Amino acid sequence: MNIQLVLFLTSLGEEATSHLMLKTFTSDIRPVRGDLIDDPGFDPRFHNGYEVVKVTISYAADECWVSLAPLAIEVQEMPMADYKAKLEANGWREVTKDELRQGG
Repeated sequence: MNIQLVLFLTSLGEEATSHLMLKTFTSDIRPVRGDLIDDPGFDPRFHNGYEVVKVTISYAADECWVSLAPLAIEVQEMPMADYKAKLEANGWREVTKDELRQGG
């Protein structure tokens, strides 16, 4: 089953920005609400795992969409661009506005 991890990042700095990040795995293990997901792209200065807040399963598509708790980044802790680059270096990608309009 394809596991689609969804993470919403928000910067709390003067120029507030937000990004919807996605990472896809193939796994027989299905996360459930309350699980903590670890990933090499996550920075340990914030925490050592993101909590699963919602799971949506499509048996027809053999997919599981997993929404993780949002992360709000204070600019003084770590610039948003640095955190986003770390995620991207570890297999995450930003979901574009066009993809959202088209439904993925």
